[in-house]
Amino acid sequence: MRGRSALLTMILTPMALAALGGVLPNWCVFLLTIALSKALAALGVVILLRTGLLSFGQGLYYCIGAYAVGLAMLYAGISDAVLLTLAGGLVALVIGALIGLLLAGYRGIFFATLTLALSMLAYGALTKADVLGGSDGLNLPPPTFFGYRSASAGQSVYALYLFASVLTAGVIAACSAHFDSVRGLVSFAARDNEIRVEYLGGSVHRIVFENFAVAALLGGLGGALNALAVAHIDPELAFWTTSGEFVFVAILSGHVSVVAVFVASVLLEFARSFSSQYFPNAWQMALGLFMLAIILFLPNGLGALLRWPRRVESVGVDVT
Repeated sequence: MRGRSALLTMILTPMALAALGGVLPNWCVFLLTIALSKALAALGVVILLRTGLLSFGQGLYYCIGAYAVGLAMLYAGISDAVLLTLAGGLVALVIGALIGLLLAGYRGIFFATLTLALSMLAYGALTKADVLGGSDGLNLPPPTFFGYRSASAGQSVYALYLFASVLTAGVIAACSAHFDSVRGLVSFAARDNEIRVEYLGGSVHRIVFENFAVAALLGGLGGALNALAVAHIDPELAFWTTSGEFVFVAILSGHVSVVAVFVASVLLEFARSFSSQYFPNAWQMALGLFMLAIILFLPNGLGALLRWPRRVESVGVDVT
């Protein structure tokens, strides 16, 4: 049943998004692509929240994925969007795995501040690295798609949006299956009672490490998409406000639904775009009030509205 649901998600989601993008103007398609890229990174924050950890450094892997794309395009001559996105995700995964070995033993405020510190260290280093453009960053050429280069800017925007839609469908299907699997549900157990998980034969350190590595991978994929869509990379991608935006989306969506993360990201991106245009001095206050209302009246986030309540059965779980 889960396999059939995942297959339907991978087929229907790109079709629905492609049809939606076909009737929207280019600026809307561009905003949707940016929203999908940020949702991928925010989904990594949600995965860590399910383990009871809050990361204020997800922007680091978002930035790593973007810079990996930029360096591959400018210095390695790679232009294919698919290869570049995979490269950004893999580089972020490797670096995230190395950092995860260190951070998997920390909890609470220590974990949050360490992730923030690492992200800000990267931001400071990139602003001083003149070879990488310093604080101004680097401009990137338009990508190709399996060797084909779009004839116009509008076609390139739509082609990248289609690719982002396919990638989004795959991530939604994979993460939804993971959330409902034994491995995914054990994250809740590690969050609630680490000692009991250890007594049952599980390894909390391994659970945190694996979730951290997956979060880094998702952040790298999102950063790679952002770099291809904006055609520019700069150190601001690792700044604390970028990570704070991912946390905002994670809280707004909740941790019970994968789809809710993408819905929340789209809502936030369009709300910020329209608010900054028509209410440039008050849009932050409006978002703050909206977040306060979500916390007070919908503590499980938008996911509570997108997921039907299900009967929970008591089952035996092997956490090894």
